[in-house]
Amino acid sequence: MKTKEIYHCSSCGASSPQWRGQCPRCGEWNTLEAKIVHKEQERRRAASPHASGAKILPLREVSEEREEPFATGMPQLDRILGNGLVPGAALLIGGEPGIGKSTLLLQVAGAVAHAGRRVLYLSGEETLAQLKTRAERLDALAENLTAVSTSRLDDVLPALEDSSPPDLLIVDSVQTLTSVRAEGIPGSVSQVRAVATELIEVCKRVGTTLLLVGHVTKDGQLAGPKLLEHMVDTVISLEGDRRQMFRMLRVFKNRFGPNQELLVFEMAQQGMCVVDDPSTYFLGARNPELSGTAVVMAVDGQRPFAVEVQALVSRSYLTIPRRTGLGFDVNRLHLLLAVLEKRLRLNFGQVDIYAKVGGGMRVQDPGMDLALVAAVLSSFYDIPLPERCVLWGEVDLNGQVRPVAGHDIRLSQARRLGYSPIYCPGGNGNAPDTILSLQESLFRRS
Repeated sequence: MKTKEIYHCSSCGASSPQWRGQCPRCGEWNTLEAKIVHKEQERRRAASPHASGAKILPLREVSEEREEPFATGMPQLDRILGNGLVPGAALLIGGEPGIGKSTLLLQVAGAVAHAGRRVLYLSGEETLAQLKTRAERLDALAENLTAVSTSRLDDVLPALEDSSPPDLLIVDSVQTLTSVRAEGIPGSVSQVRAVATELIEVCKRVGTTLLLVGHVTKDGQLAGPKLLEHMVDTVISLEGDRRQMFRMLRVFKNRFGPNQELLVFEMAQQGMCVVDDPSTYFLGARNPELSGTAVVMAVDGQRPFAVEVQALVSRSYLTIPRRTGLGFDVNRLHLLLAVLEKRLRLNFGQVDIYAKVGGGMRVQDPGMDLALVAAVLSSFYDIPLPERCVLWGEVDLNGQVRPVAGHDIRLSQARRLGYSPIYCPGGNGNAPDTILSLQESLFRRS
């Protein structure tokens, strides 16, 4: 059988996978002694306490009694999570550094504590003094809000296994915690897996809601093993540009509510404030009298947004004209320009073309094709679109305009906001079948 070295403390009996000068449990120095153990026996011994509590029951005999979810203090957040925070559930929230994860979670912790529930905030990145300063600014200080600043998992497990465990545990972040029952440095795959496994298992057993903060990679994906996303009940991503005032909370996985939901926040002095009606939030102070702008009714998740698409066509002095796109995939711009040159017989060989999505938002909706085409043509002819015009639709390689998902909610939202004319495929009175018909309808004066 394979063997390995385990270091046991002669003072308190704690074990560590590697030698340390100080015992991680009792703090005594030079008390760790090496012992040779068999890996298979160690695995069985570690698994035996957990196997004793599992029971096999017929599914129809399982009790349906469960605790009701409790509120986060933000009704809009409760709605997208599925009526609030479910006791015993595990939620994972990710986002770039400085995007507002800790601020949002501290606001939730304060609201839950003010409601009379016990909250424990574990921070591996900030001191308790820093947490208190931020909590005072956010008005989140409450009698039931406790905190601990540590990077050791064993410092928080006794509080969970106490006779009165907290109702909500916030771990900021899972990459900063270490477990003596796993090898590796903090943030490694083995440590993240071990820490998350132990926390989720204990919280489900005692009925504590667990909120895990996860770091992201440079590609925007949650760092660590992919298994972490499968272990939790809900996966949330906080997105946005740190140079902008808005943040978008997106739900990718939810066992207790709908998926692909979206919530828009605005950064303020008092923390993250929910934008009640984000339908026109990203338009800003738009001037419809200028050419090269178009409004698209985009859909993200199940929520429609009115977003401005801007384009600038100017004379080029370069051998190869420049094509730049911000807020969407630039390959979409290259494709649409090729379709315009082919189907409308336009010559873009001597012009630079720049396009962007207004408000700093990033749009991946294929329905923005028609608005992007209209904005490019508006700047090319230097003719502004009608003041309350709105467009959506997908443009294929033949220049045909195709319907997109969410047509009904786009149309109802556009009518509610008073947009007219509405250019979209799907039976509307101004429905353009091709980009040629769109050109003839909007730019007859050219």
